[in-house]
Amino acid sequence: MVTPHLGASTDEAQEKAGVSVAKSVRLALGGELVPDAVNVAGGVIDEYVRPGIPLVEKLGQVFAGLADSPLTTIDVEVHGDLTDYDVSVYKLAALKGVFSDAVQETVSYVNAPLLAEQRGVTVRLLTDAVSEEYRNIITIRGALADGRQISVSGTLTGPKQVEKITEINGYDVEVPLAAHHIVMLYTDRPGIVAVYGKEFGEAGINIAGMQIARTSAGGQALSVLTIDSPAPEGLLEKVRRAIDAEVMREIDVTL
Repeated sequence: MVTPHLGASTDEAQEKAGVSVAKSVRLALGGELVPDAVNVAGGVIDEYVRPGIPLVEKLGQVFAGLADSPLTTIDVEVHGDLTDYDVSVYKLAALKGVFSDAVQETVSYVNAPLLAEQRGVTVRLLTDAVSEEYRNIITIRGALADGRQISVSGTLTGPKQVEKITEINGYDVEVPLAAHHIVMLYTDRPGIVAVYGKEFGEAGINIAGMQIARTSAGGQALSVLTIDSPAPEGLLEKVRRAIDAEVMREIDVTL
């Protein structure tokens, strides 16, 4: 049997086709993924998978904010119950997030893989049914041109499916995603929190949340701050010098 263009000729089929098109248009106008677009490398997305798409895109933005040299590889790792489903859309979401602030052109689910290919970035999707601490964890891990590795992990928690960062560069944290974060890595020693707290306070920047992870007493410590507004120019460099930080990054996330 062969039909030209659309084989839906009954009233019921025409209505279903119209509703399907309207839903796709609404998704497109809202900047969301349209899974049935002919030039999107995806497919039907299960309802259990869909809530993780915005989370993965935001994790991609955090990942890009941690990178201070060109990327050579990106691995999108999915752990937990989600591996029972087709999660290939997460690779598209991660790439969209990673490149959203890296190029001048608009980044979409269609051109994000091409942007990675043009930059010589190898991209893989890896799945593992084991997730030890959370029901599901998504990790974006990659290598920089200088050989260093960076990573960020996240999950959705609770009935409200709160988006949280659960790991940065091997340090375990649990930080709700917000519009503005500061990530600092420094040698753990007394008085550091007071120093950077004073600097942010004097600059009029409110710290809405803070979590510190460390390898051991006197070792390296990672602080993740949530701030209410972007840091003014020069503040981060001033704080970096004051605490002798190895890493000092401001990461802005589009919510």
